Amino acid sequence: MASILSFIRKAGTVFDDRTTKVMGEAFDSACKELHDTERPAIVYEVIAKRIIDGAKNGERDPVRLRNAALAALGFDATTNRQANRPWSSAS
Repeated sequence: MASILSFIRKAGTVFDDRTTKVMGEAFDSACKELHDTERPAIVYEVIAKRIIDGAKNGERDPVRLRNAALAALGFDATTNRQANRPWSSAS
């Protein structure tokens, strides 16, 4: 599974240890919510970008960060539903 650390480095942004840990939790949780199985790289990039953007704007709640990342993919974490999952291998 991908790690948010590589995406943080690419973004050229620095966060304190606590924020980085929260971001990692949000990223891992978002990937798990998607039943993480070899998704295209763009899926991880979208998740990471949303989490990084949220953290840049001061969000520190891992659940909110995760939900924002999943919403970017059209996924509602509160209902575990998504209308269209183009990256899913399930039919």
